[in-house]
Amino acid sequence: MDKLKSVLSGEEARSEDRNVIQAVNEASTLGWGTRLKGFVACFVVGAACTLLGVCSLFIPRIGITLFIVFYTFGNICTLGSTMFLLGPMKQLKKMCDRTRALATAIMITCLVLTLCAAFWILSFTWYSLSYIPCAREALMKLLSMCVR
Repeated sequence: MDKLKSVLSGEEARSEDRNVIQAVNEASTLGWGTRLKGFVACFVVGAACTLLGVCSLFIPRIGITLFIVFYTFGNICTLGSTMFLLGPMKQLKKMCDRTRALATAIMITCLVLTLCAAFWILSFTWYSLSYIPCAREALMKLLSMCVR
């Protein structure tokens, strides 16, 4: 009789839904060792990309573009590495926590400002080349020869 009551009231379906959700959650969670390995791997790749970006800044012609790509990817990868330890949703909640909100805002602002500065340098270089006769065309030809 209790079984019939639970079926008619819908309680059994809700408990089955909870069991399915719990099963999916348990199947998708990583073990502590796997989380730690993912954290270390992402952190090392992120740090290496950031360092590579800073070093590529001094390469003539394409250094700034490489810096933008590597530095931004490195920062995102390093930030994403902590998601292995906590999980994505918990990480985002903790980033917006009262004690970390200012640090999060500063970090994201600096990341955006780095991209803006790099694009400003590129646009200023392109603008400066407009004062040299045929400089833009020569640069475009040189880049098209390097791409081939």
